[in-house]
Amino acid sequence: MEIKSNKINGANAEIKATISMEIVNANIEKIAKELTKTASVQGFRKGKVPVSIVKKQYGERLVQDAEAEALRNVLSTGLEEMSIANESLIGEPTISQFDKGDDKIEVTVKIAMRPEIDMGDYTSKVKGFKKPSVSDKDVDKRIADIAQNQAPLVDIKRNRKMKEGDTAVIDFEGSVDGVPFDGGKAENHSLLLGSGQFIPGFEDQLIGVKRDEEVVVKVTFPESYGSTELAGKDAEFKVKVNQVKVKGDVEIDDELAKRLLPGEEDATLESLKKQVKDQMEAEELSKLYNDDLKPALLETFVSEISFDLPEFVVEQEIDMALNKSASGMNEEEITELKENADKLTELRETFRDEAVRSVKATFIIDSLALAENIKVEEQEVMQTIYYEAMQMGQDPQKAYESYKEQGYLPAIQMSMVEDKVLSSLLNAKIKEA
Repeated sequence: MEIKSNKINGANAEIKATISMEIVNANIEKIAKELTKTASVQGFRKGKVPVSIVKKQYGERLVQDAEAEALRNVLSTGLEEMSIANESLIGEPTISQFDKGDDKIEVTVKIAMRPEIDMGDYTSKVKGFKKPSVSDKDVDKRIADIAQNQAPLVDIKRNRKMKEGDTAVIDFEGSVDGVPFDGGKAENHSLLLGSGQFIPGFEDQLIGVKRDEEVVVKVTFPESYGSTELAGKDAEFKVKVNQVKVKGDVEIDDELAKRLLPGEEDATLESLKKQVKDQMEAEELSKLYNDDLKPALLETFVSEISFDLPEFVVEQEIDMALNKSASGMNEEEITELKENADKLTELRETFRDEAVRSVKATFIIDSLALAENIKVEEQEVMQTIYYEAMQMGQDPQKAYESYKEQGYLPAIQMSMVEDKVLSSLLNAKIKEA
């Protein structure tokens, strides 16, 4: 057997081999002899089946197993020649050539390896910056807004025209073509004008209406409305305004602080201001990180650190981008791509630069996580999914199972690792500013 190994670069290698049929036939003999010990063939006792009978019964499978064993030998020999450990391989080796003749098999095996990345002094690429500050005026406004939200609703004294921000307590009954529909009637329903709770246009038509007045509101149900019987239909609502309410006043003092900080017995307005200021500064810092510093830092690493990328990983990333693009195409566009190989190749290439950048970023984050000893365990991924699901009113367990079934957990985990790594590097620099 002739083997020629070629380490193309730090992430890709290739093994070319010529396997003689003598080797394949010898493997067939060996495998067939082993099978005689365990094969069950009618008319023969177990362990007494002749080799010729085994060959006849298992024919093509024997050939496939024999060729597979020869290929494994090619791979192990090639890896040994290039001093490549199995642990450094990414994915399964791919057979790019398998030409079978009468006396030999010409085979080419492509191998992808985890790239070796020299990160150098990566912390020097992280620029120092100032932590965002929040003014006392902004803190006072936030507390005033919180207090306003805590305020009870009270009836307006003067019977004035309603405006946005008022809460109208109304009776209403809806109909389509003069016929009332299910769910279209209610009494003493509280509706905050401008909240967008009702069908588009409904709340706008209550602006300027006074208490005790009756009006007819005309609207059109959206095409996407949940009820197919009402979607896209014109409707009329008879509306009577029973009360008009506004938020009452709330004193901004120590008592408010005690209500907003129930866990602190000695809460004061000053301690509330400190907590609100800390929270607001944390929000500003998070916004600065996510909108500016993290994307810029990752782009710096990607553009300034050079290393070889596994070809097949890049091709996989391109395929995913292509499939995503195809999902938005019509049938005619897809047919054209299937029938025009050049056009398909041209389209694939439009995704290459972004695919290279994405794969490169993934390996860089992986190396940084190793260097910074940062990990995200599956339990942490689960907790994050549970929390977000509960925030959105979803069933946490079902949300987690859905992500798991669709194979999204590794991507979520990688995203969390990226967030932790970049945050850690930036947090170290904020102290220097």
